[in-house]
Amino acid sequence: MDAAKRQRYDKISEELTELVGGRDNIQGVAHCATRLRIVLKDNDLADLKAIEDVDLAKGVFVAGDQVQIIFGAGLVNDVYQVFAENNNMKNMSLSDLKTEANKKMNPLQRIIKALSDVFVDIMPGILAAALLTGLSGVLGNMEFVKANATLYGINTLINIASGAIFGFLPLAVAYSACKRFGGRPILGIVMGCIMLSNSLTDAYAAAQGTAEVTTLHIFGLGVELVGFQGGIIVALLMGFVTAKLDQFFEKKVPEVIRLLLSPLLTTLVGALLLFTVIGPVGRGLSSGITNALVWMTQNLGVFGYSIFSGLQQLVVITGLHHIFGAIEAQLLADTGRNFLNPLMSVAIIAQGGAVLGYLFLHKNNTKIRELCIPSFVSVLFGITEPALFGINLRYRFPIIGGCIGGALGGVVVYLTNLAAVGFGTTVVPGIALADPAGNGYVNYIIAHGVAIAGGFIMTLILGKFMDTPQEEKTSTGSGNGGKQDSIPQEAQPKEESRQIPDREVFYGYAKGQQIAMEEVKDETFATKVLGDGIAVIPSEGKVYAPADGTISSIFDTKHAVCFCSNAGTEVLIHIGVDTVNLKGQYFTAHVKDGDIVKRGQLMVEFNKEQIEKAGYDTVIPMIFTDLDEGRTLEKVAPGPMTPGVEAVAICR
Repeated sequence: MDAAKRQRYDKISEELTELVGGRDNIQGVAHCATRLRIVLKDNDLADLKAIEDVDLAKGVFVAGDQVQIIFGAGLVNDVYQVFAENNNMKNMSLSDLKTEANKKMNPLQRIIKALSDVFVDIMPGILAAALLTGLSGVLGNMEFVKANATLYGINTLINIASGAIFGFLPLAVAYSACKRFGGRPILGIVMGCIMLSNSLTDAYAAAQGTAEVTTLHIFGLGVELVGFQGGIIVALLMGFVTAKLDQFFEKKVPEVIRLLLSPLLTTLVGALLLFTVIGPVGRGLSSGITNALVWMTQNLGVFGYSIFSGLQQLVVITGLHHIFGAIEAQLLADTGRNFLNPLMSVAIIAQGGAVLGYLFLHKNNTKIRELCIPSFVSVLFGITEPALFGINLRYRFPIIGGCIGGALGGVVVYLTNLAAVGFGTTVVPGIALADPAGNGYVNYIIAHGVAIAGGFIMTLILGKFMDTPQEEKTSTGSGNGGKQDSIPQEAQPKEESRQIPDREVFYGYAKGQQIAMEEVKDETFATKVLGDGIAVIPSEGKVYAPADGTISSIFDTKHAVCFCSNAGTEVLIHIGVDTVNLKGQYFTAHVKDGDIVKRGQLMVEFNKEQIEKAGYDTVIPMIFTDLDEGRTLEKVAPGPMTPGVEAVAICR
C-alpha cells in the first residue's frame, strides 16, 4: 500500500473510530467481500448518519448486532487492514465476530432470533395459506357462490389448498429448524412426516375425545400414539434435536458406513425422543400456556380479559391456538355465548396495527412495504402468522406494541360484554358471528378500532427507542456525501488506456436459472447498493468468466471474484450469501489475481450441496460495480442460463 493510500485510509480509520463511539466501544471487527463489520459494546453511541458521509463509504446499517459499512469489493480489504491495525483488532474472523455479537444477546433475544430465522424461509408458504384462507372465508359467506356449482367447487379447492398448507406446517417448521441449526434439511422433513403420520391419531380429534388413542409401553413408559398437528413448539424442538443428532452421528460414525448408518441413527433416536421426551414436554409446555390464559379470563375479570387478549397471539407462535376451537365449542354448548372469539379477534387486529406502525416507520423502504402490506391484508381475515413471524417477532418491538393493543381491545370486550354466537372466523368476517344483543355489532367495531389504534400507536412509540435503521436507508451511487469517487483515484482504470465499445455483451457465467437482482435474499444485493446486475440460482457448482478479461482479484476465501473485461467494465461475482463465513471451505479457485481469461473459462468450483447443507444460500449475483458515466445496463429477460453461450447483460 503506497503512502498516499495509507494516509487516506488512516484518516478514514480515525474518523470511523470516533463516529462509532471511540476505541473503547469497539468489541470486534472483520469484513466480508463488500462490508466492514464492527461489533460495538453500545450501538447507540454510533452516529450512523455521520458514518454515511465518511470518505469512500457507500452506506451503513445495523444487522445482527453488527454495524456494517459498505465500501465495495477490494476497497474494503484495505480499509479493514488499516482500521483493524489502528484499533488492535487484527486477525479476527467473521465467525469470531459473530461470537462477539452473540455475547451481546440475552437468552430471550437468542431464542427470538432463532424463531425468526426458522420462519423466514417458510414465510412464502404461510403467506399463501393465509391469503387463501381469507379468500375462502369471504367466498364461503356469499350466497351466489354457494348457489353456483362451479364457484362452490373452486372455493372448495381453495379451502383444501389453504388447509393443507397449515395442516403440514409442523413439517415445514421441522425442516426449517433442522436447517437453521446445522442439520441436513431432509432429515427435518423426515421427522415432520413422522409427526404427522397417518398411523397416529389426529391430535384435534384426540383433544375433543372423538377418536380412540392407542398406547404403547416402552421402557415402562406409556407412549400415546397421537399426531402433532398444530405442534409448532414440538416441531421447533425436534428440528433442533434432529440437527444436533445429525451433527453428532456424522462425526462419530466411520466414513465407510456413514452414508447408511448416520441418517438411520438420527431418525431412530429422534423418533424415540419425539414420542418419549420431546413430544410430551412440548405438549405440556404448550398446554400450560393455553390453560393459564383461559383461567385468567374466568377468574381475573377485566384484567383476565386484557391479559388473555394481550398474550393470545404469543400462543399462535406455539401452534396451540387451534385447540381454542374445542374450548369455544364447549362454551357455546354450555352458555350459548363465546367470549373467547372477540378476544382473539382484537388480539389479531392489534398485531395488524403493529404492522402498520412498523410500515409507517419505514414507509420509504420498498422491501418493508412488500412484506407489510400483504401481511396486514391476511390479518384482516384472521391470519397473523405472516405478520408475526415476518415482521413483529422478527423486529421485536412491534410484537410488544401489538400485545399492548390487544390488551386494550380486551378491556373494551369486557366492558361491553361482547361475545360471539359461533366460532371459526375473526376480524372482518368475524363480525357476522358477533352477538347482536346490546349493540354487539357496534361494540365489535369499537373494540377492533381501539385494538388496531393501540397496536399502531404503541409500535410508533416503542420504535422511537428500539427501532434500528434498515439497509435500504443506506446512501447509494457514487455520491457519498458530496464525494466524487467511490474508490481511490489510484485504483481506477485509466480512461486513455482502453477503448470503450458502443455495445459490450456479458454471457452466462453459471449453469442454472437467472433471476432479477431484486429477488436475491440479501438487502445489499437486492437494493443494489453495490450496483445493478443480475443473479443466478445455480444447478451446479461452477462459475465461468462472463467475457474476455482479467481477474482483478480473487478473495482468499474464494467465494468472490472481481473481474475486469477487456473494455474496462468491472464486475463482482459473489458466490452465495454470507459464504465468507466458510473461510474458503468447499471452494476451489482455478484462477489467480492478474490472470487473463476467455469467455466461458472456469474460474471457481464450489461444493453446492455442502454449502447448502451448512445453511447458506448459493445464489450467485453478478454486480456491475463501476459503469462508466453515460453507460447503461440492459438485462436480458430472466430464464435458464448456460455458461458462455447466451447473453445475460449488455452495456451500452
